[in-house]
Amino acid sequence: MTSDTLIPPRATRAPARKAGRAPSGLRYRSPKPQPVLGTGPLPKIVAVLALLVMTVLWLLPLAWALVTSFKTETDAATSGDGWIPKHGFTLDAYQKILDQGNLPLWALNSLIVTVCVTAITVVISAMAAYGFSRTVFRGRKVLLAVVLASIMVPPQILIVPLFRQMVIAHLTDTYAAVILPQVVAPAMVYILKKFFDGIPKELEEAARIDGAGSFRVFWSIILPLSRPILAAVAIFVFITTWNNFLWPFISTSDPNLMTLPIGLSTVKDSYGLQYAQSAAAALLAAVPLIVVFMVFQRQIVKSVATTGLGGQ
Repeated sequence: MTSDTLIPPRATRAPARKAGRAPSGLRYRSPKPQPVLGTGPLPKIVAVLALLVMTVLWLLPLAWALVTSFKTETDAATSGDGWIPKHGFTLDAYQKILDQGNLPLWALNSLIVTVCVTAITVVISAMAAYGFSRTVFRGRKVLLAVVLASIMVPPQILIVPLFRQMVIAHLTDTYAAVILPQVVAPAMVYILKKFFDGIPKELEEAARIDGAGSFRVFWSIILPLSRPILAAVAIFVFITTWNNFLWPFISTSDPNLMTLPIGLSTVKDSYGLQYAQSAAAALLAAVPLIVVFMVFQRQIVKSVATTGLGGQ
Protein backbone atom coordinates (compact mmCIF):
# COMPACT_ATOMS: atom_id res chain seq x y z
CA MET A 1 0.00 0.00 0.00
CA THR A 2 1.11 3.52 -0.69
CA SER A 3 0.77 6.50 1.58
CA ASP A 4 -2.01 7.84 -0.62
CA THR A 5 -4.24 4.93 0.30
CA LEU A 6 -3.70 5.41 4.02
CA ILE A 7 -4.19 9.16 4.28
CA PRO A 8 -7.36 10.62 2.76
CA PRO A 9 -7.00 13.63 0.54
CA ARG A 10 -7.00 17.00 2.34
CA ALA A 11 -10.16 18.11 0.58
CA THR A 12 -12.18 15.21 1.96
CA ARG A 13 -11.29 15.78 5.60
CA ALA A 14 -13.91 17.28 7.87
CA PRO A 15 -12.93 20.75 9.10
CA ALA A 16 -11.73 20.91 12.67
CA ARG A 17 -14.30 22.31 15.10
CA LYS A 18 -13.58 23.70 18.51
CA ALA A 19 -15.40 22.10 21.36
CA GLY A 20 -18.45 23.96 22.58
CA ARG A 21 -18.65 26.23 19.54
CA ALA A 22 -21.31 26.02 16.85
CA PRO A 23 -20.39 26.13 13.18
CA SER A 24 -20.10 29.55 11.61
CA GLY A 25 -23.36 30.94 10.32
CA LEU A 26 -25.45 28.92 12.79
CA ARG A 27 -27.05 30.19 15.97
CA TYR A 28 -28.04 28.28 19.03
CA ARG A 29 -31.75 27.99 19.44
CA SER A 30 -33.20 27.10 22.79
CA PRO A 31 -35.73 24.27 22.73
CA LYS A 32 -39.31 25.36 22.54
CA PRO A 33 -41.20 25.02 25.83
CA GLN A 34 -43.67 22.18 25.86
CA PRO A 35 -47.31 23.23 26.38
CA VAL A 36 -48.56 22.33 29.83
CA LEU A 37 -52.17 21.71 28.80
CA GLY A 38 -51.28 19.90 25.60
CA THR A 39 -51.60 20.83 21.96
CA GLY A 40 -54.64 21.71 19.94
CA PRO A 41 -57.39 24.35 20.27
CA LEU A 42 -59.29 22.68 23.13
CA PRO A 43 -56.66 23.32 25.87
CA LYS A 44 -56.37 26.95 24.81
CA ILE A 45 -60.14 27.38 24.95
CA VAL A 46 -60.27 25.82 28.42
CA ALA A 47 -57.44 28.07 29.64
CA VAL A 48 -59.11 31.21 28.26
CA LEU A 49 -62.46 30.28 29.82
CA ALA A 50 -60.80 29.63 33.19
CA LEU A 51 -59.06 33.02 33.04
CA LEU A 52 -62.33 34.73 32.12
CA VAL A 53 -64.10 33.13 35.07
CA MET A 54 -61.36 34.19 37.49
CA THR A 55 -61.38 37.71 36.03
CA VAL A 56 -65.14 38.02 36.51
CA LEU A 57 -64.90 36.72 40.09
CA TRP A 58 -62.17 39.29 40.81
CA LEU A 59 -63.97 42.21 39.17
CA LEU A 60 -67.44 41.47 40.57
CA PRO A 61 -66.84 42.90 44.11
CA LEU A 62 -65.09 45.93 42.62
CA ALA A 63 -67.99 46.56 40.25
CA TRP A 64 -70.49 46.16 43.11
CA ALA A 65 -68.58 48.68 45.25
CA LEU A 66 -68.45 51.09 42.31
CA VAL A 67 -72.20 50.84 41.72
CA THR A 68 -72.93 51.17 45.45
CA SER A 69 -70.84 54.33 45.69
CA PHE A 70 -73.12 56.02 43.13
CA LYS A 71 -76.33 55.09 44.98
CA THR A 72 -78.21 57.06 47.57
CA GLU A 73 -77.88 55.85 51.14
CA THR A 74 -81.49 54.64 51.04
CA ASP A 75 -80.91 52.51 47.96
CA ALA A 76 -77.56 51.26 49.26
CA ALA A 77 -79.09 50.13 52.55
CA THR A 78 -82.05 48.38 50.88
CA SER A 79 -81.46 44.65 50.61
CA GLY A 80 -82.17 43.06 47.26
CA ASP A 81 -82.14 46.41 45.45
CA GLY A 82 -79.96 45.01 42.68
CA TRP A 83 -77.54 46.83 40.45
CA ILE A 84 -79.91 49.56 39.26
CA PRO A 85 -81.05 51.85 42.12
CA LYS A 86 -84.67 52.99 42.30
CA HIS A 87 -83.77 56.63 42.83
CA GLY A 88 -81.09 56.73 40.16
CA PHE A 89 -77.37 57.28 40.43
CA THR A 90 -75.89 60.19 42.35
CA LEU A 91 -72.55 61.66 43.46
CA ASP A 92 -73.73 62.48 46.98
CA ALA A 93 -71.34 59.99 48.64
CA TYR A 94 -68.30 61.47 46.93
CA GLN A 95 -69.50 65.00 47.55
CA LYS A 96 -69.84 64.34 51.29
CA ILE A 97 -66.33 62.90 51.49
CA LEU A 98 -64.87 65.91 49.68
CA ASP A 99 -66.86 68.38 51.79
CA GLN A 100 -66.26 66.79 55.20
CA GLY A 101 -62.63 65.73 54.77
CA ASN A 102 -59.28 67.10 53.65
CA LEU A 103 -58.62 64.64 50.84
CA PRO A 104 -55.61 66.39 49.23
CA LEU A 105 -53.75 66.59 52.56
CA TRP A 106 -54.45 62.94 53.39
CA ALA A 107 -53.29 61.82 49.96
CA LEU A 108 -50.11 63.89 50.30
CA ASN A 109 -49.36 62.41 53.72
CA SER A 110 -49.89 58.89 52.38
CA LEU A 111 -47.59 59.61 49.45
CA ILE A 112 -44.83 60.99 51.66
CA VAL A 113 -45.03 58.10 54.13
CA THR A 114 -45.29 55.41 51.45
CA VAL A 115 -42.40 56.71 49.32
CA CYS A 116 -40.11 57.15 52.34
CA VAL A 117 -40.94 53.72 53.77
CA THR A 118 -40.46 52.04 50.39
CA ALA A 119 -37.11 53.69 49.68
CA ILE A 120 -35.67 53.08 53.16
CA THR A 121 -36.95 49.50 53.29
CA VAL A 122 -35.43 48.59 49.93
CA VAL A 123 -32.05 50.08 50.88
CA ILE A 124 -31.89 48.49 54.32
CA SER A 125 -33.18 45.11 53.16
CA ALA A 126 -30.78 44.98 50.20
CA MET A 127 -27.75 45.81 52.35
CA ALA A 128 -28.73 43.32 55.04
CA ALA A 129 -29.43 40.61 52.47
CA TYR A 130 -26.07 41.19 50.77
CA GLY A 131 -24.31 40.92 54.12
CA PHE A 132 -26.00 37.60 54.90
CA SER A 133 -25.33 36.29 51.39
CA ARG A 134 -21.66 37.22 50.96
CA THR A 135 -20.19 37.95 54.37
CA VAL A 136 -19.02 35.18 56.68
CA PHE A 137 -18.85 36.14 60.36
CA ARG A 138 -19.33 34.53 63.74
CA GLY A 139 -23.00 34.15 64.64
CA ARG A 140 -24.18 34.61 61.05
CA LYS A 141 -26.46 31.57 61.09
CA VAL A 142 -27.93 32.49 64.46
CA LEU A 143 -28.63 36.06 63.37
CA LEU A 144 -30.20 34.82 60.14
CA ALA A 145 -32.37 32.42 62.13
CA VAL A 146 -33.54 35.35 64.29
CA VAL A 147 -34.46 37.31 61.17
CA LEU A 148 -36.42 34.37 59.79
CA ALA A 149 -38.14 33.80 63.13
CA SER A 150 -39.23 37.43 63.27
CA ILE A 151 -41.28 36.85 60.12
CA MET A 152 -43.65 34.70 62.18
CA VAL A 153 -44.22 37.45 64.77
CA PRO A 154 -47.56 39.22 64.16
CA PRO A 155 -47.11 43.00 63.81
CA GLN A 156 -49.92 43.62 66.29
CA ILE A 157 -47.78 42.21 69.11
CA LEU A 158 -45.13 44.89 68.53
CA ILE A 159 -47.50 47.85 68.64
CA VAL A 160 -47.13 48.55 72.37
CA PRO A 161 -43.31 48.38 72.55
CA LEU A 162 -42.96 50.36 69.33
CA PHE A 163 -45.30 53.07 70.59
CA ARG A 164 -43.39 53.14 73.88
CA GLN A 165 -40.16 53.69 71.95
CA MET A 166 -41.71 56.55 70.01
CA VAL A 167 -42.85 58.18 73.27
CA ILE A 168 -39.39 57.86 74.84
CA ALA A 169 -37.75 59.28 71.72
CA HIS A 170 -40.32 62.16 71.62
CA LEU A 171 -41.30 61.25 68.06
CA THR A 172 -45.05 60.96 68.46
CA ASP A 173 -47.17 63.09 66.12
CA THR A 174 -44.33 63.29 63.59
CA TYR A 175 -43.62 61.73 60.22
CA ALA A 176 -40.75 59.82 61.80
CA ALA A 177 -43.12 58.00 64.15
CA VAL A 178 -45.20 56.83 61.20
CA ILE A 179 -42.27 55.95 58.92
CA LEU A 180 -39.46 54.43 61.00
CA PRO A 181 -41.27 51.43 62.57
CA GLN A 182 -42.44 50.33 59.10
CA VAL A 183 -39.00 50.15 57.44
CA VAL A 184 -38.06 46.81 59.02
CA ALA A 185 -39.15 43.97 56.73
CA PRO A 186 -37.56 40.59 57.54
CA ALA A 187 -39.44 38.86 54.73
CA MET A 188 -37.91 41.20 52.16
CA VAL A 189 -34.44 40.52 53.58
CA TYR A 190 -34.92 36.79 53.12
CA ILE A 191 -36.27 37.19 49.56
CA LEU A 192 -33.34 39.39 48.54
CA LYS A 193 -30.82 37.05 50.17
CA LYS A 194 -32.11 34.07 48.21
CA PHE A 195 -31.76 36.08 45.01
CA PHE A 196 -28.24 37.27 45.86
CA ASP A 197 -27.21 33.67 46.55
CA GLY A 198 -27.93 32.85 42.91
CA ILE A 199 -25.63 35.56 41.51
CA PRO A 200 -22.28 34.02 40.44
CA LYS A 201 -19.45 34.99 42.75
CA GLU A 202 -17.04 35.05 39.80
CA LEU A 203 -18.46 38.45 38.82
CA GLU A 204 -17.50 39.89 42.19
CA GLU A 205 -14.06 38.27 42.12
CA ALA A 206 -13.33 39.82 38.73
CA ALA A 207 -14.32 43.24 40.06
CA ARG A 208 -12.17 42.82 43.17
CA ILE A 209 -9.18 41.97 40.98
CA ASP A 210 -9.70 45.32 39.27
CA GLY A 211 -9.56 47.01 42.67
CA ALA A 212 -13.26 47.39 43.51
CA GLY A 213 -14.21 47.38 47.16
CA SER A 214 -17.23 45.79 48.80
CA PHE A 215 -19.49 48.81 48.42
CA ARG A 216 -18.38 49.28 44.80
CA VAL A 217 -19.20 45.65 44.04
CA PHE A 218 -22.57 45.96 45.74
CA TRP A 219 -23.47 49.22 43.98
CA SER A 220 -22.10 48.55 40.49
CA ILE A 221 -22.62 44.79 40.10
CA ILE A 222 -25.15 43.36 42.55
CA LEU A 223 -27.80 46.08 42.36
CA PRO A 224 -27.91 46.35 38.53
CA LEU A 225 -28.30 42.57 38.30
CA SER A 226 -31.07 42.66 40.93
CA ARG A 227 -33.42 45.16 39.30
CA PRO A 228 -36.33 42.67 38.88
CA ILE A 229 -36.28 41.55 42.51
CA LEU A 230 -35.79 45.11 43.77
CA ALA A 231 -38.80 46.21 41.73
CA ALA A 232 -40.88 43.37 43.17
CA VAL A 233 -39.87 44.23 46.74
CA ALA A 234 -40.57 47.94 46.18
CA ILE A 235 -44.03 47.19 44.78
CA PHE A 236 -44.96 44.89 47.67
CA VAL A 237 -43.75 47.38 50.27
CA PHE A 238 -45.53 50.26 48.52
CA ILE A 239 -48.88 48.47 48.48
CA THR A 240 -48.56 47.29 52.09
CA THR A 241 -47.59 50.72 53.37
CA TRP A 242 -50.30 52.55 51.45
CA ASN A 243 -52.99 50.25 52.87
CA ASN A 244 -51.60 50.25 56.41
CA PHE A 245 -54.18 51.58 58.84
CA LEU A 246 -53.30 50.34 62.32
CA TRP A 247 -49.86 51.82 62.93
CA PRO A 248 -50.49 55.31 61.46
CA PHE A 249 -53.72 55.40 63.46
CA ILE A 250 -51.88 54.64 66.72
CA SER A 251 -48.66 56.57 66.20
CA THR A 252 -50.21 59.99 65.61
CA SER A 253 -53.26 61.94 66.69
CA ASP A 254 -52.50 65.07 64.68
CA PRO A 255 -55.18 65.63 61.98
CA ASN A 256 -52.53 67.19 59.74
CA LEU A 257 -50.58 63.88 59.69
CA MET A 258 -53.47 61.58 58.86
CA THR A 259 -52.92 59.23 55.97
CA LEU A 260 -55.64 58.48 53.44
CA PRO A 261 -57.06 55.29 55.07
CA ILE A 262 -57.29 57.03 58.46
CA GLY A 263 -58.74 60.24 57.09
CA LEU A 264 -61.44 58.47 55.09
CA SER A 265 -62.45 56.46 58.16
CA THR A 266 -63.18 59.69 60.05
CA VAL A 267 -65.69 60.88 57.48
CA LYS A 268 -68.88 59.54 59.03
CA ASP A 269 -72.35 60.82 59.70
CA SER A 270 -74.31 60.57 62.91
CA TYR A 271 -76.73 58.11 61.32
CA GLY A 272 -74.60 55.01 61.68
CA LEU A 273 -72.99 53.04 58.90
CA GLN A 274 -73.23 54.68 55.49
CA TYR A 275 -72.83 52.01 52.82
CA ALA A 276 -72.54 54.31 49.82
CA GLN A 277 -70.12 56.58 51.60
CA SER A 278 -68.01 53.65 52.78
CA ALA A 279 -67.83 52.25 49.25
CA ALA A 280 -66.83 55.65 47.88
CA ALA A 281 -64.12 56.02 50.52
CA ALA A 282 -62.71 52.56 49.75
CA LEU A 283 -62.61 53.31 46.02
CA LEU A 284 -60.88 56.65 46.57
CA ALA A 285 -58.23 54.93 48.68
CA ALA A 286 -57.73 52.26 46.01
CA VAL A 287 -57.46 54.63 43.03
CA PRO A 288 -53.72 55.39 43.52
CA LEU A 289 -52.90 51.67 43.71
CA ILE A 290 -54.91 50.99 40.56
CA VAL A 291 -53.05 53.78 38.77
CA VAL A 292 -49.68 52.41 39.92
CA PHE A 293 -50.63 48.95 38.69
CA MET A 294 -51.77 50.24 35.30
CA VAL A 295 -48.62 52.31 34.81
CA PHE A 296 -46.15 49.67 36.00
CA GLN A 297 -48.07 46.62 34.81
CA ARG A 298 -45.21 45.26 32.72
CA GLN A 299 -42.66 45.75 35.48
CA ILE A 300 -44.92 44.06 38.02
CA VAL A 301 -45.56 41.01 35.86
CA LYS A 302 -41.91 40.78 34.83
CA SER A 303 -40.64 41.06 38.40
CA VAL A 304 -43.02 38.40 39.72
CA ALA A 305 -42.29 36.06 36.80
CA THR A 306 -38.52 36.57 37.03
CA THR A 307 -38.16 36.18 40.77
CA GLY A 308 -40.81 33.51 41.26
CA LEU A 309 -42.55 35.42 44.04
CA GLY A 310 -45.96 34.49 42.74
CA GLY A 311 -45.78 31.11 44.46
CA GLN A 312 -44.57 32.35 47.82
